[in-house]
Amino acid sequence: MADEVVDVLIVGAGASGAAVAWSLAETRMRIVCLEQGGWMNPAEYPSNGRDWERRAAKEMQVSPNLRKRPADYPINDDDSPIAILNFNAVGGSTILYSAHFPRFHPSDFRVKSLDGVADDWPIDYATLEPFFAENDNNIGVAGLAGDPAVPAHRPPLPHLPMGRMGETMGRGFNKLGWHWWPSDSAIITRPHNGRGQCLNLGPCNTGCAQGAKSSADIAYWPMNERAGVELRTHCRVREITVDNRDMATGVTYFDADGNERHQRAEVVVVACNGVGTPRLLLNSTSARFPNGLANRSGLVGRNLMLHPWGAVAGYFDEPLGSNFGPQGCCILSQEFYETDTSRGFVRGYNMQITRGGPPVGTARGGIAHGTIPWGAGHHDAFDRLFGRNIHLGICCEDLPEEHNRVTLDPELTDSNGIPSPKISYTLSENSRRMLDHGLARGAEAMEAAGAWKIQKAPSPIRMAGWHLLGTARMGTDPERSVVNEWGRSHDVRNLFIVDGSVFVTSGGVNPTTTIQAVALYIADSMKRRLAELFD
Repeated sequence: MADEVVDVLIVGAGASGAAVAWSLAETRMRIVCLEQGGWMNPAEYPSNGRDWERRAAKEMQVSPNLRKRPADYPINDDDSPIAILNFNAVGGSTILYSAHFPRFHPSDFRVKSLDGVADDWPIDYATLEPFFAENDNNIGVAGLAGDPAVPAHRPPLPHLPMGRMGETMGRGFNKLGWHWWPSDSAIITRPHNGRGQCLNLGPCNTGCAQGAKSSADIAYWPMNERAGVELRTHCRVREITVDNRDMATGVTYFDADGNERHQRAEVVVVACNGVGTPRLLLNSTSARFPNGLANRSGLVGRNLMLHPWGAVAGYFDEPLGSNFGPQGCCILSQEFYETDTSRGFVRGYNMQITRGGPPVGTARGGIAHGTIPWGAGHHDAFDRLFGRNIHLGICCEDLPEEHNRVTLDPELTDSNGIPSPKISYTLSENSRRMLDHGLARGAEAMEAAGAWKIQKAPSPIRMAGWHLLGTARMGTDPERSVVNEWGRSHDVRNLFIVDGSVFVTSGGVNPTTTIQAVALYIADSMKRRLAELFD
């Protein structure tokens, strides 16, 4: 069954798809977005009940292989030390993200020039700066102006309170003479665009029932629908179709009832993340593109970057109330972000301070580690840990390597029979050294802050593969990239890619704000070139 032709068809309603739809809506073109998941109901989020930790571990599990919601597709990540995490719904993985929102540094776009590794981006920080600011205002970003680690900018909302936990770690960083700053956060601290401010409920990563966390479903999609964008849910796209002129004609998809349909379009925009996008392109084979759509360079699926993650926990004598407040946002340190080759590696990492463990998680973790006994002494031992622990995450820049890739699994499929992605990823020696350095510095920070007990988690942490980048990279050379400097496929002139797969390098911070800035930049580039978009 063929649907009537639309002007722009967007595949994916997450962070990048939502931002592109908002920007293009002002053209008054007919825009349709297909999303394989559905709308989330905040009233049903686990945090509305006292059993939220139990429910979060099941229905809001971070891995689609464990969560197994109808909208999910399985991922073969056995050949990777880092599991692939995502969420399929309107809003995509922003439903479960921490909303930690630091920007890339200017150096992140010039890695080849500065450090002789990887490649430079064809765009720079200055190009994206107005789109960072636009996105900050659209969704409501809280922060404190003046951070010396990044170019000057002024977040539109006041920063999140640090609490005793943030003050304690700030004193520790001061003692060491290290940079730290309250982190930019996509969490509103006063009413914004009809949404209520953060109430410090805590379990942000299971979905924000208050609506203060700026997930794309509540921050962008109400505006998009008011502007006339049509959003169709429970529509799983199988392939992008092309004609004999190497132009995309639309997509073949399964609707909510399992019917196969074909949506025709003048322009196709892919926004499926760094694993979903190469999966779709590789499955879109034809006589013109036998190795996958837009893949004449052979780079679709290659250069996967995952941000290897390390973690250090510290336990303190004084009550810190560390179980309160936004789960993934407090302060950050970028003392070790830029390259210093004396450390034994190139590039660097971000250290972010996040809240302590929730009650059940603290109890179970204490029992597993032998610090909380059963029976006599259980409550006293629990009280010595709960609300007194602080977590430090280490987000390591991951350099692009072609052997780290996404391919199609020869056997595993989703419920519609579409081949699932297979991940082949190896931790580089550079990343290993960076992780080891970060774990040692994290322990130093905890000691300086006064922790009586310090624990380092085995690294890289397996359940930390949220940041899916680099598998359809941007560049000016069609032999060395998949899309050009404004997101258009080199091979298919009416196909655009706007998600994290276009990243040339990964930076050392959570990428969502940069993903959305890039998406808004690509949409703006499209609008400025409408008259010659396919030239």
